[in-house]
Formats: sequence, C-alpha cells, structure tokens
Amino acid sequence: MKVGFLFNHDALHQIRHTAPVIAEIVRYAGVEAVVLTSSSVQEREVRALLGDAARKVTFVSLKVGAISAALDRALRFIAPFRRIATLRENLPAFAALDVIVVPETTSLLLRDRFGLTRPKFVWIPHGAGDRSVGFRAVMRGFDLVLLSGAKVRDRMLAERLITPDNHVIVGYPKFDTIDDAPPPRLFDNDRPTVLYNPHFDPLLSSWYTMGEDVIAWFAGQADYNLVVAPHVMLAQRRLHASVEHRVVRWRRDVAERYRELPQIRVDMGSEASVDMTYTRAADIYLGDASSQIYEWIVRPRPAIFLDASSADWKNNPDFAHWQLGEVIRDVGALPGALDRAVRQPDRFRAAQQAALAATFSLTDQPASARAAAAIVERFGDA
Repeated sequence: MKVGFLFNHDALHQIRHTAPVIAEIVRYAGVEAVVLTSSSVQEREVRALLGDAARKVTFVSLKVGAISAALDRALRFIAPFRRIATLRENLPAFAALDVIVVPETTSLLLRDRFGLTRPKFVWIPHGAGDRSVGFRAVMRGFDLVLLSGAKVRDRMLAERLITPDNHVIVGYPKFDTIDDAPPPRLFDNDRPTVLYNPHFDPLLSSWYTMGEDVIAWFAGQADYNLVVAPHVMLAQRRLHASVEHRVVRWRRDVAERYRELPQIRVDMGSEASVDMTYTRAADIYLGDASSQIYEWIVRPRPAIFLDASSADWKNNPDFAHWQLGEVIRDVGALPGALDRAVRQPDRFRAAQQAALAATFSLTDQPASARAAAAIVERFGDA
C-alpha cells in the first residue's frame, strides 16, 4: 500500500499535524510512505521532524510550469494560486497513490475537479478550533477523517459532515513533536509575558482594527512583556478576503519603532510561531479566533479575547473558546483585563481543563501511532 502525505501550503503551520504519522506508518510491513512537497522549505521541515525515519520515505518534489510560477509571483499575496496549480500539474504523482493523507481540504480538488478516481483521501485537521470554516460541507468528501477528540467529533456528526463509520478519534499528532523540556525563556526579566496571537480572518481578527493600538499600549508601559505572533498566514498576504463572511481587509505591518523595544518581540512567521514555543512559554494569552488557544490550555493559564466583530458569541459554537477567558471589545478594557488575569490566574482553569479533555483524546499511545494504525486498518487491502 502506497500512502502519500501531501504538504502543499504557503506556510509551515500544517506540517506538524500530519508529519508525525509518517514515522509511525513506515513501521508497518507492506506500507510505502511517500512525502509530496511543493517547496524545498517544506521538505526540509518534514525531514527534520522525521529524523532517521526519513531514510524509509520516498520524497517527491511537486513542480509547476513557468506560466503558473509567474502567475503565482503576481497573485500570491491575494490568492492561493500555486496550491491549486500544484494539484493540477502533478496528477500522475497523485494517481500513483493508494491513500493520501492531508491536513486541509483543497486537495479534494484532485477528485472533484481534476477527475482522479484514486487515491482514497484521509483528512487530519490542522487544529481543533471552533471557527465555522472548520465545519463545511466539503468535508463530506473524505474517505476517512482522523479527529483530535470528542468535541470536534460531536459537532461534525451533528452537522452530518462525517458518518459513524468514516472517522476515528486518534488524538492530536502535533503534540508528538513537542518534547518535555521546559519552555524557553523569552525575555530577560520576570514580568508577565503576554502572547498576542491574532488570526488572519478579515472579520474575526482583531489585527486590522485593534492590532496597532494593542502594540502601542504595550509599548507605553513597563509591567508586561509582549510577544506579537499572529497566525502565520496573516503575513503571507497583504489582502485577506473571506468569501464566507464577505469581508476584505488590508494587512498593515508592525511599525519599526515597536520592533526595537526591549519589552516587545515581533514574530510574523518563524518556526517558533508554529512549534508551540510561544504557547508554552508565555503567561497570558491575548487573541481572537485562532485555534492555538487549544494548544495554550494544555497548561491552563489566563486568556483574554478581543471581540473585533461585536459578535453574538454566547451559546454560539463558533466561539466556544471564548468561554475560556475574559472577552473585551476594545483596547481601553485591556489594562483591567490584564490586571484581573494576574490577580486571578485560576479564574478560568476549570473551564479550560474541561475543554482540554473534550478537545483532545490523550492516552498512553501517541496520537501519530493511533492515526497510522487507523489508516492501515481501514485501507490495508488497498
């Protein structure tokens, strides 16, 4: 059985959600693992995560033609043109697979638009968040869905996105890439460190309407450190458009005067922004719609959410994570919220612990091993 793992994205944030499964699936006799990447950076990242197991894997570099490459250079800050071109222009590589494992849904175009009748499609979502975009009809197209826990499973079943027979709860493979060493020290002082982690969604993100004011506030005080580490896709494009929400926003950069301050660290997309460095090391989370809040609560700590859209969020499953901290609607409320976070660090601990148990199935067996077993068991006769 030839099992492919596709990495076809502008950034590296999806890789850790499926790459750990590769090292486990090559342990099975009769299974050949093929890693397909659309950039040398992705291949290096996968090889680094696999270590010695990379020697048991076939790597395929997916290319696009000169015209597609030129169009991508012109359009990459507006639309994911190259991702689709990569699928369209490499059909033979995909047709040679029995199974393909992906962390996103665009790959279904191989079957739905480009006519491939094989391989079978396995989806491991890259995150365990609540945004409505994570629960769309397109997800019904997968042959097998491997989920982190009961929370996501129950919602997908209720919305008929999965069936009782086409999914398995395996846990969260990304956690298998994190060692038990203490998190790094981010600043050379003992002040509380706040992680500002805005999403890129043009409606829900606080970046476009509050981001500069948030950073300016931290620049003018000396009680807190600030790490500015948005979702990595925020910096990948200048123009962010949401078909779902019918909103378009232009991304502005962080002013240089803030980058030079000792109490502020700006990271618009390094490895540290995707490998849980900041979610493990900071003291207070400040965000809006990112699923990284669920990686944050692995170790319960204070969280504050910026409501940039005046959402009717209570009892709305799209905002379930806002039950895990204080919600504020403007930067003027930030000093009070931070003060309460410091004085009452356990205020939302019980809610976070309950959410952690519902979101992630944690057992003695690594999630990546459970995922590999589920794939082989389902498609072993492919």
